[in-house]
Amino acid sequence: MRKIILAHSLLAALLAGIVQAEPVASPPNAQVYFIWPADGTVIPTGKFWVRMGLRNMGVAPKGTAVAGTGHHHLLIDTELPPMTEPIPNDRNHLHFGAGETEARLELPPGKHTLQLLLGDQDHRPHNPPVVSKKITVIAR
Repeated sequence: MRKIILAHSLLAALLAGIVQAEPVASPPNAQVYFIWPADGTVIPTGKFWVRMGLRNMGVAPKGTAVAGTGHHHLLIDTELPPMTEPIPNDRNHLHFGAGETEARLELPPGKHTLQLLLGDQDHRPHNPPVVSKKITVIAR
């Protein structure tokens, strides 16, 4: 009877989100990167296309639990979030949960940093995290 109560408590905790599942594994040679823009690019109007690349993994929409896949998240003017929690969804953390590999952005004038972070089916970073180099763009 005690085993049933413990199992029920664990199930309830999982459903409530109290107990986190382990991060999804990524291949050690996985790489996410910017196809465009390049580091130091000056964007004359502040409007531009971001093109995201991924090597040794596949892109899949959120909710797709297939090994070796994930979807892009673009971090704008921010640091990496905690690698043990879901990636935030706000103006500094853009989610591309439909599996997009490019997006049209508009940034206010000034210097901005961009960084890519691949997320699993639940928007959590993989283990090890698949993260790009941080680049700088200048909107004019």
